[in-house]
Amino acid sequence: MAAPVGPMKFWKPGTEGPGVSITEERQSAAESTGVSVIYNPYASLSIEQQRQKLPVFKLRNHILYLVENYQTLVIVGETGCGKTTQIPQYLAEAGWTAEGRVVGVTQPRRVAAVSVAGRVAEERGAVLGHEVGYCIRFDDCTEPQATRIKFLTDGMLVREMMADPLLTRYSVLMLDEAHERTLYTDIAIGLLKKIQKKRGDLRVIVASATLDAEKFRDFFNQNETNDPSKDTSMILTVEGRTFPVDVFYIQSPVPDYVKSTVETVMKIHQSESDGDILAFLTGQVIVATNIAETSITINGIAFVIDCGFVKLRAYNPKTAVECLVVVPVSKASANQRAGRAGRNRSGKCYRLYTGSFRYCVYQRRMSGNRPNNKEEDFEKLPQSTVPEMQRSNLAPVILQLKALGIDNVLRFPFLSPPPAQSMVQALELLYALGGLDKHCRLTEPLGMRIAEFPLNPMFAKMLLESGNFGCSQEILSIAAMMQIQNIFMFPPNQKAQAIRKHRKFAVEEGDHLTMLNVYEAFIKHSKNSQWCQEHFLNYKGLVRATTVREQLKKLLVKFKVPKKSSEGDPDPVLRCIVSGFFANAAKCHSTGAYRTIRDDQELHIHPTSVLYAEKPPRWVIYNEVIQTSKYYMRDVTAIESTWLLELAPHFYQEGTVRTRHRHQMHLSLKAKRVKVDDH
Repeated sequence: MAAPVGPMKFWKPGTEGPGVSITEERQSAAESTGVSVIYNPYASLSIEQQRQKLPVFKLRNHILYLVENYQTLVIVGETGCGKTTQIPQYLAEAGWTAEGRVVGVTQPRRVAAVSVAGRVAEERGAVLGHEVGYCIRFDDCTEPQATRIKFLTDGMLVREMMADPLLTRYSVLMLDEAHERTLYTDIAIGLLKKIQKKRGDLRVIVASATLDAEKFRDFFNQNETNDPSKDTSMILTVEGRTFPVDVFYIQSPVPDYVKSTVETVMKIHQSESDGDILAFLTGQVIVATNIAETSITINGIAFVIDCGFVKLRAYNPKTAVECLVVVPVSKASANQRAGRAGRNRSGKCYRLYTGSFRYCVYQRRMSGNRPNNKEEDFEKLPQSTVPEMQRSNLAPVILQLKALGIDNVLRFPFLSPPPAQSMVQALELLYALGGLDKHCRLTEPLGMRIAEFPLNPMFAKMLLESGNFGCSQEILSIAAMMQIQNIFMFPPNQKAQAIRKHRKFAVEEGDHLTMLNVYEAFIKHSKNSQWCQEHFLNYKGLVRATTVREQLKKLLVKFKVPKKSSEGDPDPVLRCIVSGFFANAAKCHSTGAYRTIRDDQELHIHPTSVLYAEKPPRWVIYNEVIQTSKYYMRDVTAIESTWLLELAPHFYQEGTVRTRHRHQMHLSLKAKRVKVDDH
């Protein structure tokens, strides 16, 4: 490759060992010396002709034959093969959408569901929302009488089962990007297996970009004999349309992968030929997160920089804390990232593998036992990412399953069973919220109503209680705002000015009421984009919050929650928040750090919170925890400890702790009374 980036040096596997001059292996001299252009030889063709050039088109009839003859088809479709956009159209053209039937395609992410639906509608010359539509949380762009190809998130598919347990309108359901193993993908997989036993006509297509096909095939196969001819599931592999990608590894560990990413970008810009750069990072320094591994296609990418990390949601059942943590990517994800450089032309991938999973290799180098193969770092990565089902708070999952009539959740056919302790913690939380009774049965009407909200059960409980506190109007606004990320904007060259503007909305009670102030000011100023720009607020996010609020309002009207306002009194609003989030309470100690009542977990207020101050409040509740250098609470509000005893007497009890000088009042958890039924 070209000269290394500053002090950083990369090594390409297959060439001479590190420390020797690095020369690049290419197909021909012309390929490395010619002017680079974005490769799309089909740009001048019609959409129909472009469709026929996709690799999946060669297997069109074979796919239709397998769908006709097997209940489940597992498709391993390499990146760029066209499976996501083309297979639903093949099914529609073959008659699977006749007589009012629907072909459904699930996506793990909302942005993918919307973008793919738009592309398919364009290819079919249809208006988005008519023949082709999408349904995501708080946004349904479909017409029940007209939509025949429906893209939706896997979470929305599970919610549809509450109204139609056998999914009677669907003829085929395609679970796309199933290898990502999101929480609701796994739930949908388990539920569809049960539905297929009652609906032999329902076809399921599991589309995956990685080679875990056998696991899916065996899970859905209903053949209980040794006769392969009686199998009900089958695997088909579709080759992708990709170009060679040269992979380079960093020769020496770098202390800051963000800085190294920027340096690598600049060096590519200075020394390489034309082509766009895609850099994978983990947070608000974002160029792209793991969403760009699959799901969406970004044309023009020739260079990929992979920091080697990903931010994932992780749940610790011992402390009942769910947080976002930065962990090494899996081999499967690393290969997906590299593949993004070879969609339109040959490309290059630079891997900046630093941090914990390089530590052992780095130690051996320091001791003089230098490894011969730098690719050894890659080999230390996990084969695949741990399924979300095994690292998440399972309260929403169990609530959904209970609402669908699955009483014995411990015997549900999970593709990857979750830890038993996570199940127990989820049952205990739902019991504390009043969603389950002591026999683990869904309560009526509260439990079923909580399940109907497309929100965390704590938010749902808070909303349902808002009428009793006389503040449903304020709670609706707060709940809607908490579903939107990055309301406050911080332009790099105007950061101080933005902070001054944001302080106008801040209140000493905390983040929830601050967000309420922002929303009410936005409405007062007629949802004006110029006003948002002047106050460094996310206009699109606030517009989205108004849409979310309307959706939540419809549910409160359905459940006859009184429409009331606290008329500026903060106490009812704060107490209502506690009624939903009492389990997320923490107390400030003399060290300045907070500790949870459950298991004494150390937490800190996030620097972006309005409560991040010299004199932190004694007691707080929070929405979530993220982990960087410490465990940080986000969306934090100051409360009175007496509210916990008053509003959650079934969860907390008052006691005393003897100190050296005096008795001190404290709160502790009450023993749980929930019974876990395992038969």
